[in-house]
Amino acid sequence: MARAKSSTVKHTVISDFKEITKMRLSLSVVFSSLAGYLLGVETINIQTLILLALGGYFMVGASNGFNQIIEKDLDALMKRTQNRPVPSGRMSVRSAFIISSIFTLLGIIILYTINKQTAMFGAISIFLYACAYTPLKTMTPIAVFVGAIPGAIPFMLGWVAATNDFGIEPGTLFALQFFWQFPHFWAIGWFLYDDYEKAGFKMLPTGKKDKGTAVQTIMYTIWTIIVSIIPVFGFTGKLQLSIVAAIIVFILGLGMLNFAIRLFKEMTAKAARQLMLASVLYITLIQIVYVVDKFIN
Repeated sequence: MARAKSSTVKHTVISDFKEITKMRLSLSVVFSSLAGYLLGVETINIQTLILLALGGYFMVGASNGFNQIIEKDLDALMKRTQNRPVPSGRMSVRSAFIISSIFTLLGIIILYTINKQTAMFGAISIFLYACAYTPLKTMTPIAVFVGAIPGAIPFMLGWVAATNDFGIEPGTLFALQFFWQFPHFWAIGWFLYDDYEKAGFKMLPTGKKDKGTAVQTIMYTIWTIIVSIIPVFGFTGKLQLSIVAAIIVFILGLGMLNFAIRLFKEMTAKAARQLMLASVLYITLIQIVYVVDKFIN
């Protein structure tokens, strides 16, 4: 009986740890940074790859931890978040703060062992996410713009980790993931509108689920598509795309645009959810195509 109880407690602790660090989100961010590293590196260093994965996970986990501490009272108002460790009372603010602080230190130290610029951008991402994006969410829709900056850093961060240099190549990777985040987050803001409204979050550009928001979603999807194919024209230094890869990337972009247009036509939570899922699939496939294209050409 004691063993069963211990197992339950262990499961709860692990579940809460996953929740406070948003493990699935953190792993997707790590995937982006590793893709950026593979794009920038000439000879793959497994040790650097592991350090980048660990450092990236710690940094994202820290950002999410601080976010949940700051928003604990607001999270308690929303059905989607009320069972998180801090608002539910399963984890104290003090414990969450200690975990987040340790993650911050570990993340910066690990990324610093790769190079100084990687650590600097990692630290900037934590600061902007916790100190700018999080408090702005209840004030203005501009919060999404601010939040898109730390959200776009991981793809770029991988290139910087590989080259110890910031130039047109990581800038292009940053721009791609930056513009992509607007249709992604506005789709989430649309189908979770009622829940966000309970906490006073202003996530949609017009503040409403209207044609204005849908049109802006389409426009930023188009910008994402444009940025995604720029490397094929040879303007982006060592970051290049073959014609075949560019065509694939363009077609994937049209697929995502189709869902953005569908949201404009249908104006439903279902259409918004489909766009969100399509956007996640899109950014994952784009990064895979970029990396595969580099290594086969």
